[in-house]
Amino acid sequence: MAEQLRERNLDFDRVIDRKNTRCIKYDFAARRGMPEDVLPLWVADMDFKTSSYVEDALVEAAKHGIYGYSEVQTPYFEIVREWMRRHHNWEVQEEWLVKTPGVVFALAMAVKAYTQPGDSVLIQQPVYYPFSEVIEDNGRRVVSNTLSPDEDNRYHIDFEDFEKKIVEEKIALFFLCSPHNPVGRVWTVEELTKLGDLCVKHHVTVVSDEIHGDFVFKGEHHVFAGLKKEYADITITCTSPSKTFNLAGMMISNIFIPNRELRHRFRKELDAAGISQLGVMGLAACEAAYSKGEEWYQAMRAYVADNIEFTRTYVADNLSGVRMTEHEGTYLVWLDFRDTGLSADALETLIVHKARLWLDSGEIFGESGRGFQRVNVACPRSVLEEALERIRQALETV
Repeated sequence: MAEQLRERNLDFDRVIDRKNTRCIKYDFAARRGMPEDVLPLWVADMDFKTSSYVEDALVEAAKHGIYGYSEVQTPYFEIVREWMRRHHNWEVQEEWLVKTPGVVFALAMAVKAYTQPGDSVLIQQPVYYPFSEVIEDNGRRVVSNTLSPDEDNRYHIDFEDFEKKIVEEKIALFFLCSPHNPVGRVWTVEELTKLGDLCVKHHVTVVSDEIHGDFVFKGEHHVFAGLKKEYADITITCTSPSKTFNLAGMMISNIFIPNRELRHRFRKELDAAGISQLGVMGLAACEAAYSKGEEWYQAMRAYVADNIEFTRTYVADNLSGVRMTEHEGTYLVWLDFRDTGLSADALETLIVHKARLWLDSGEIFGESGRGFQRVNVACPRSVLEEALERIRQALETV
């Protein structure tokens, strides 16, 4: 039976050696300033083989032997459209679609398309750190409507501050992270509507990063642009199969821009960056994943859900002074170490040099992330258990 599961890539307990495969997660510890022997649960890719149907599609594409300039026709869009309809109840049109080599690239293009040097861009820290990087690296200013946890151990939006920042900082562009990385929130319709109405009121363009939309474990993911036509008219929606099917190295994202003028300005920046066609492998992988990968996706998602619950229980039972933030979406768990009494620097030393783990330090997500660690739980259970046990043992030395 185990052999059959491996053949279909559904054995998620299987530990796969990723070393010496050009893998950022495993092969670049020393170059990134980490001890060579750290166990990595940091960058957001999974330690699972992708769907066997994706493997087969890539092998067939490779066998052709000619890898010239490539593009897709209408069937590609129909496959993507069906995924969005089936999983997110969102009807998209082919003319809205702009393909990019990754969501972060799309964020950078949006900064260039919709703001001028010196302008301010609004984000909600602690948030995915490339948000800040693409803003600052393009000569714009980061402004944060900072999220904060409440008594329910969930992060919440300060809507009064959100509007105040828009007005005072003359905000023209807002990056929405939905579901939110790293705090794990799945925003409700009410929360998204409050944000959307304020953005419409103040003529703010929204880039909605929804790359984790297929990983919702509590609540329901709502496509921001799908809630109201007024939101669709101001929104660039960023999606990709890369998180869902572990295809980050394929460099393929599907960006939807219903507004013709916003789409024109975005495409103009793509042209200026020299981007025309994407790689044939990424296109083939996306088609295969969305058209044939449902069984794998559902099985993987169930496994990750169990890993999240395993982490919740382990932290509560074994890690004194550590609290797992209430988790609703993504496969990235947000752990609060502030009650251990460790400073952010001491915590980093403990995680890296005593626990011998490579996690994502909370402070890279913004000042409000100090004292936290982000843990990628999309890995075999034995690896996750080993990582948590290392934290337990390290904390016993404090």
